[in-house]
Amino acid sequence: VQLQAFGGGLVQAGDSLRLSCAASGRTFSRYAMGWLRQAPGKEREFVAAITRSGLSSYYSDSVKGRLTISRDNAKNTVILQMNSLKPEDTAVYYCTASSLPSAPHTGRVDGYDYWGQGTQVTVSS
Repeated sequence: VQLQAFGGGLVQAGDSLRLSCAASGRTFSRYAMGWLRQAPGKEREFVAAITRSGLSSYYSDSVKGRLTISRDNAKNTVILQMNSLKPEDTAVYYCTASSLPSAPHTGRVDGYDYWGQGTQVTVSS
């Protein structure tokens, strides 16, 4: 599966941003999907993930309550709605796909087979 992320940009603290990820192929619903991010000088970290059906989603503690992941299997898309953004949310955000159904449950960076090119999110204070 090929992934392409859209929607990054420069916003102020407290603003909202919506990231979209378009996936190619007819087997999109077979993949658990996740958003991971990497800030300058830091390791990649888990942000949010959603199961293949879209019925369950998981979040890191740092974004819980502010970010929402969703998917539309008919349109091969994954959305990350980002509200109440903070400067510490500044990072490159990657759309990822995993062939492991359990990947969203783990809250880990590993286990994702496919990565998009990343989109920059910058939150100014």
